[in-house]
Amino acid sequence: MTEYVLHNRRGSGGFAVEAALAMAGADFRLADIDAPVSTPLPESFRAINPWKQVPVLDLPDGTRMTETAAMLIHIADAFPRAGIAPAPGSPDRAQFLRWTAFLATNVYESVLRRVYPDRYTDDPAGVEAVASAAVRRGMEALRVVEDAIGPHGVLLGERLSVADVYLAMLHRWVDKREALPRCTALRRRVAADEVVGPVWRRHFDWQG
Repeated sequence: MTEYVLHNRRGSGGFAVEAALAMAGADFRLADIDAPVSTPLPESFRAINPWKQVPVLDLPDGTRMTETAAMLIHIADAFPRAGIAPAPGSPDRAQFLRWTAFLATNVYESVLRRVYPDRYTDDPAGVEAVASAAVRRGMEALRVVEDAIGPHGVLLGERLSVADVYLAMLHRWVDKREALPRCTALRRRVAADEVVGPVWRRHFDWQG
């Protein structure tokens, strides 16, 4: 295999990975799953990912990756000339890793708790409280990121990185009222980007 294969479904976290592949100029194809976002994946998908989540990325060497943040870092490192993330050893590298991990463990996790609250409690009476707390925690985490966006309107340096693309996707899911102006401006910039824009529209414009 000489190309990447992205197992995904429209409107899911795989948007960020598909966008990163496009930004990198990678040779890839999509293996979209016919299951609406926020609904359970078919049981047969466990053969691809035992955790039964998308996205999943098949690498050209025949191995397979899960976890969106890990894929973004891998793609950026595999295509250093694309400049879609600070290179290892560069001054901004540590902050790139910091914010990519922060988004995954705090913001993305809050989305999962809001959308699938029954996974996080064995008490049916507690489902609503789990979802409510997830909404609050997601916004709290985004406010931290809002303060980190630099003078050029991105998290790091002067140009879009895959961390910005990741943030834009999560902001769309969490800040429904667009209460965070810097995050909102960054999201609009990502959606209008010449390379990322078509991927954004494929994933999100049909949802309204």
